[in-house]
Amino acid sequence: MKARDLSVLIGVILVIVMLVIPLPGWLLSVLILINIILALIVLLVSMNTLEPLQFSVFPTLLLLLTLFRLALNVSTTRSILSNAEAGGVVDTFGSFVIGNNPLVGFVVFIILVIINFLVITKGSERVSEVAARFSLDAMPGKQMSIDADLNAGLISEQEARERRKKVENEADFHGSMDGASKFVKGDAIAGIIIVLVNIVFGLIIGMTQMGFSFPEAIDTYMRLTVGDGLVSQIPALLISTATGIVVTRSSATGDNLGTDVSAQLLQYPRLLFIAAGTIFLLGLTPINFFLTTTISGLLAIGAFYMLQKKKEPLVKDEEAEDQEETTALKTQENVINLLSMDPIEFEFGYALIPLVDAKQGGDLLDRVIMIRRQLAIELGIVIPVVRIRDNIQLNPNEYRLKVKGNEVAKGELLLDHYLAMTPDMDNDLIEGIETVEPAFGLPAKWISEDFKDEAELSGYTVVDPPSVVSTHITEVIKRHAHILLGRQETKELVDHLKENYPILVEEVTPDPLSIGDIQKVLAKLLRENVSIRNLPIIFETLADFGKLTNDPELLGEYVRQALSIQLTKQYTSQDNSLRVVTVSGKVEKIIAESIQTTEHGNYLALDPDTQQKIIQAINEEVEKLTLQEENAIILCSPAIRMYLKQLLDRFLPQVIVLSYNELEPSVQVQSVGVVNVA
Repeated sequence: MKARDLSVLIGVILVIVMLVIPLPGWLLSVLILINIILALIVLLVSMNTLEPLQFSVFPTLLLLLTLFRLALNVSTTRSILSNAEAGGVVDTFGSFVIGNNPLVGFVVFIILVIINFLVITKGSERVSEVAARFSLDAMPGKQMSIDADLNAGLISEQEARERRKKVENEADFHGSMDGASKFVKGDAIAGIIIVLVNIVFGLIIGMTQMGFSFPEAIDTYMRLTVGDGLVSQIPALLISTATGIVVTRSSATGDNLGTDVSAQLLQYPRLLFIAAGTIFLLGLTPINFFLTTTISGLLAIGAFYMLQKKKEPLVKDEEAEDQEETTALKTQENVINLLSMDPIEFEFGYALIPLVDAKQGGDLLDRVIMIRRQLAIELGIVIPVVRIRDNIQLNPNEYRLKVKGNEVAKGELLLDHYLAMTPDMDNDLIEGIETVEPAFGLPAKWISEDFKDEAELSGYTVVDPPSVVSTHITEVIKRHAHILLGRQETKELVDHLKENYPILVEEVTPDPLSIGDIQKVLAKLLRENVSIRNLPIIFETLADFGKLTNDPELLGEYVRQALSIQLTKQYTSQDNSLRVVTVSGKVEKIIAESIQTTEHGNYLALDPDTQQKIIQAINEEVEKLTLQEENAIILCSPAIRMYLKQLLDRFLPQVIVLSYNELEPSVQVQSVGVVNVA
C-alpha cells in the first residue's frame, strides 16, 4: 500500500483516538494549526476548480474534516475543564479577541458563530439540496440531448459514453453533497453547544474545585472558551464557504473563481463611470470630499484603462481568425478530412425540417435512437450513427438515404397528410394523392386529416409521416446491414464477446480464422436477414468447422444449421406450422450436378436455358403465395441451399431459401407447391 494511502488511514484512526485519550497542550496546538491549514487548502482548491466533479472527493473529505474538528473540540474541552488550559494557540486566540473586556470579546465571538450558522452554513445546505434535486430532474433531458447529438453525428460513441458517465457522476456528486452539507450544519450546532458547556461548567469547576474567584473564573474560562471557539469556528467557516463555492460553481469559463469573478463582474467597464460619478456626488455631502474624490478618480481611471484594453484584443482576434482560416485551407489535413464518409446519411428538403426540429414537435431524432436500439436487438450489431442533415438541392418534400456514400433509397412526405393503405384496391373510395409506400412498395394514398377517421373505419391502415419515414429507415438499414458490418465493427463485436467467452474467441481467431473471415460469415448471415446476436453459438460452430475449411460461404451454412431454433422461430407461424414451396428431386439433381469446384471455392454453373426455367418455375410459385399474402419460402436439401440462394439473389432476392437441416424436427411443414422443370 502506498504511503499516501497509509497516511489517510492512520489519520482517521488517530482522530478516533483523540476522542478518548487526553492530549497535551503543545500537541493540541499542532493539531489546531493543521486543522486551519486543511480548511484553508480546501477553500483554495474549491476556488480553483472549473466544475464540481474536479473536486469529487469533497463530500467524503467534508465528513473526515468535520470528524477531525469535533475530535479537537472534545480534546480541547477536556483540557479546558480539567486543567484550565488548552495550548498556546487557544490561549493566544482568546486573549487577542477578548483583550481587556471579556464581554465584548464574547459578543464578537457570538456574532461570528451566528454568521457561520445562519448565513454560510444554512445557505450552503439549501444550495446543496436544490442542486441535488435539479440535477436529478435534469438527468433525463441531458441523456436525451446526448443521444440526439450522437444520432446527429456531432459526437462519437466514445464521447457519448463519457458524457453519460459525467451526467451520472454529477447527479451522484450533488446527491452526496446534499447529505454532506448536513455534517456542516450539525458541526455548527455542536460548536455552539460546546461553547456553552465550556462556559457554564468551566465556571462551576473553577470556583468549586480549583478555588478561583468569580472574576478569575470568568477571565480564565471566557478567554479559553472564546479561543477554543475561534480555532474551531474559523475552519468551519472556511469549509462552509468552500461547500457553497463547489455547489454553486456550475458554469465556469475561466481558470479559477478569481478569473470568473473579475471577468464577469467587470465585463461592462462603462458602468464603472456611473459608479465613479455616484461616489463623487456623495462627496458633495458632509462625507469626506477628499476620500470620495480619490475613490471616484481611481474608478474612472480603471474604467478607461479596461475600455482601451478591451478594444485591442478584438482587432488582434479578427486578424488571428483570418490567418487561421487561410492556414487551415492550405493544410493537407483539411483536404484529408474531406475524404471521410458517414456510414448512414439521411438528407431531407427544407419542407421536412419540422420533422427533425424538436421545437416544432419533430421527434425523428428520438425515433432514430429507438431504431438503432431495436436493430441492435433484432440483428445483433451496433448500427452506426445516422447523420441527419438538410439539403437544399432536394425537392422540398423529398428525402433520401445513403449508405457508405451511395444513395440506396428515397421518398417524399407530406407533413400535413396521412399515408393510407388498403389491401383491397378495387374498393378504394377515399380521396387522396396517389403514391407508393416507400418501405415495401405498396400502393397508397396521401389523405388529409379530414378523411383520417373515415379511412380507418373503412379498413385502411393510416400512418403519420414520422412513422412512414421511420419504417423506411428501419427497412433500409436491415437490407444493408451486411454492408455496414465491416472489419472494424466485427473486431468490436469479437472484443465484446471475449469479455465473457475468452477461451471460445481464442480458439477461433486469429487462428484458424482472421477477423476478415469472421466478417464475411457474419455479413452472409445478415444479407439473408439472420440475426447474429447469438455470437456464442456462431463462434462455437466456427470453432468446430473453422479447422476444416475457411470458405465463408460454407461456414455460413454450418452456422445457419446451428441456429436452427432461431430460424424455425423466425419463420414459423403461431401454430408452429410452416407453409413452403419444395424443390423437386429433378431440380435438386440438376443443381447438384452443376456445382463446379475450384481452388477459390465452389460455384454454380448452370446453362442459361435451364437457369431460366428454374427461375420461371420458382417465380410462378412465388406469385401464388403473394396472392395469398404469404411469405415466399423455398425448402430444399442442405447440399444445394447455398447455390439456389445465390441464383435467386440476382432475380428474386426477396425469396427465403431454407434447408431441411435448418428447421427443428417439431415444426409442421406444409408443402403448398413444388418447383419443377419440364
